[in-house]
Amino acid sequence: MEGHVDAFTHFNGISGKVIFDNARVGVKEGFGLYAKPQAGYQALSAHYAFKTHFTNINSGNEKSLVENLVGWSRRNLMVPIPRVDSIDELNELLIAGCLEYRQHKIQGRSQTVGEQSIADCHALIKLPEYTFDTSRTVSPRVYDDSTFQFDRNRYSVPVKLVGRQISVKAFGNEIACYYNADKVATHQRSYERGEILYQLEHYLPLLEQKPRSVYHAKPIRRSEAMALLDWGRTFPNGAKDTVKLLVLSVEYGVNRLLTIRDQLPTGIQPTIELVRSELSPPVEPIPSLATEISVHPVDLKAYDRKFKVVGQ
Repeated sequence: MEGHVDAFTHFNGISGKVIFDNARVGVKEGFGLYAKPQAGYQALSAHYAFKTHFTNINSGNEKSLVENLVGWSRRNLMVPIPRVDSIDELNELLIAGCLEYRQHKIQGRSQTVGEQSIADCHALIKLPEYTFDTSRTVSPRVYDDSTFQFDRNRYSVPVKLVGRQISVKAFGNEIACYYNADKVATHQRSYERGEILYQLEHYLPLLEQKPRSVYHAKPIRRSEAMALLDWGRTFPNGAKDTVKLLVLSVEYGVNRLLTIRDQLPTGIQPTIELVRSELSPPVEPIPSLATEISVHPVDLKAYDRKFKVVGQ
């Protein structure tokens, strides 16, 4: 459903009929003309005012265009296999490839794919004012370790929410957390089992109160910020300065701090003030003024003459 909403938004309109496969995610029972959609798909079609059409089982000919486009996408966008760091990056590559294909002209057609797409968009149904919410929403309670349970995994939220009940909206690739209508955390959704996903910034207020726990806290030891712990031990105030380093890492990134560490000359005592000075943008030099400025003489006696005339 989320994919359909994204497609409607991308094309800025909805087709009058949408053809679905007969998968159980969309069909409660039956198939083809006798298919009974799941409640979510019924709500989706009602919101966007399109007719649903479910294909028959083992009838690829009923959706041959889709099958052909899947093959085109595999051959043109997945060869060689993309190497990406996230599904968001993969989606960006895919959409870029599809947009590039708009320049292609199919044999026997007078217009490009992009030009034909523009013509098709004129026939689409106008988008409704509100976007359909495709998320799965739950209201878990936050545990003592500032995490909550969702779908076999646990995710962190700010420590101030321990013991509170929050609202969680689960999308295909994202978990969004809300408290009193304010978004308090966002996680990439995990489909593993028994995983705990921490975000360092959620625990910084607690670490500032108890800095000695910084070297043993799980949210740090399971994050890339762990690389800063040994460096933090060399600072004058030990654990307190290490926590301050972690605060800076959230704002500027761990890699930038590590670069500063590696560039410091041997024998220099690192301090938080020194790190902050390296993080600050360089001061722009004051532009030099012209050495010779021409000044035109002014006859100030003109004022005396004017006021003398007015006084008379």
